[in-house]
This record gives sequence, structure tokens and C-alpha cells, in this order.
Amino acid sequence: MDRFSSMAIFARVVERGSFAAAAEGSGMTPTMVGNHIRELERRLQGRLLNRTTRRQSLTELGRRYHARCLEILALVDSAELDAREMQSSPRGRLRVSSPVIYGTRVLVPALSGYLDRYPEVQIELSLNDRFVDLAKEGFDVAIRAGVLPDSGLIARALTHSPRIACASPAYLARHGHPRVPADLLQHHCLAFIGANGPEREWRFPRPDSNGVERIAVRGHLDVNGGLALREAALAGLGIILQPQVMLQDDLDAGRLVRLFPDWPAPTWPVHVVHLPDPNMPPKLVSFIDFLLATLGRDKT
Repeated sequence: MDRFSSMAIFARVVERGSFAAAAEGSGMTPTMVGNHIRELERRLQGRLLNRTTRRQSLTELGRRYHARCLEILALVDSAELDAREMQSSPRGRLRVSSPVIYGTRVLVPALSGYLDRYPEVQIELSLNDRFVDLAKEGFDVAIRAGVLPDSGLIARALTHSPRIACASPAYLARHGHPRVPADLLQHHCLAFIGANGPEREWRFPRPDSNGVERIAVRGHLDVNGGLALREAALAGLGIILQPQVMLQDDLDAGRLVRLFPDWPAPTWPVHVVHLPDPNMPPKLVSFIDFLLATLGRDKT
């Protein structure tokens, strides 16, 4: 017999005053109610009720056990109510993972709109350029830039992020100014370390829309963070291919120089991903809907 069910039946017996009264409206017979009480007494190795043909009363053990049963049943009712409320409207902690640059420059400025709309949601945002394991690390949702590996996650296309090839004026003064992507073969190119290792094949859409130019670049520095690559480029260590949203201020100020301005900017797809769940909580549904409505355009 289920122990929790037996505890609930015992509380009902005490409330109603008899096995027969407890059985009414419960779908059980008085005999079945009695079986639950006897099973509890067997577990507890003591009598819960003094029973005669006319009345019943709680033993000392029964009084103490009944009080604890009421506490436990109240806690369970409270937990179920809280769970139902969480499933009825967005609330609770939402753990989000995002690449550092996208999270800093794009996601964080947009969050005020979501939190104003859903004040009972608390967002825990983790910024990291690696692919986190949502299930193992306890994340509800992640934003990922680049080609997605086959992970079994549910992915929703969010936008495309333009990427700019650039270098510092000092680097270009020392090493020359590449005019077309093929010239990169003669330069130091700094690679981002992604899920599949250093990104050493750079792809540039051709201006005539006739396919993609693939360049197997070389260099002496690989980094697993976009901000560090930016700093390396500013220091004149080489050429980088990174998101425009990170580089635009440096380009505008002349600290970095865009290469191949006559070529279309290559892009990375940006997705929002989550674990498969046929009963997604409202906090997750509302957050994904907000991202698609607010950031699901080519703004980055």
C-alpha cells in the first residue's frame, strides 16, 4: 500500500469519526479503509485507534502521528498548489546561458522588457563562450551562435549575426592590407576556439552571389573567448573574424579596420535551444516567445 495514501486515509478517519464515514465518497469500502489503518499500525508497531462497536478514539501514539500527518499533508497540498501556480503563469528562477558578447551587447539590454512583463521570474544569466550541457549543468535555455551540433535539443532560429574580418592599423602598417579573402593566406589570423576546436576555415560569401570563398587561414594564436580575440587584434597580433556587434565601436573609432568591405559579411546563425519537454513551464515558454518577438530579426 502507498504510505502517503494511508496517511491521508487515517486523517480522514479521524476527521469523520469512523471507517464507514471515511469510506463515503472516497471510492473505497470500510474494509479497505481498515486495511490502510492496519498497515500503518503494522509499520509503526503500535495501535493508532482504540476501536469498539460504538466509538473510536485516538491512542497517544495516534494523536502524535495524526498531528504529524496533518503537517505533512498540508506541506504536500502547499507544494502542489505552488507547482500548479508555476504552471499557470511565468514565475520562478530561469537559468539562461549565452555567449559573452551576445549576452552583454544584445540580450541584457533587452531583458528589462521581459522582466517588466513577468516580475515573478528571476533570471540567472551565465555568460560563457563554450557549449554548456543544459541537462548536466541545470540550464533551462541557452543561446548559441554558429552551426549547431546534433545534440538532441530543440532549436529555434533567432537571427543571423554578421561577422567582420578586421585588424588594427598598426598590424596593417607592418604586414600590408589584404584586398581579397585569398590574401589572408599570407597573414596571421587569430582563431576562435569553438566546440569543434579552432576555427581555421573562414568562409566569405562572394560578391557575385556565386557561392562561398573558403580560406584555410593560419596563425599563431587560438583563443576560446571573443573579447580576448578583440584585445589581441587591438594589440596588433593579427586579423580576426568576429561578430560585428562586438567590433562596431572599435571600427567607428578607427581602432580596427574592416577588411573586404565590398564583400558581403559572413554570418553565424543564432539559435535559442532547450531540452525536449512536452510540458514546458510558462517561464520558459514566455522567455522563448519574448526572444523570438524581440530579437528574432537581423539586428545583430
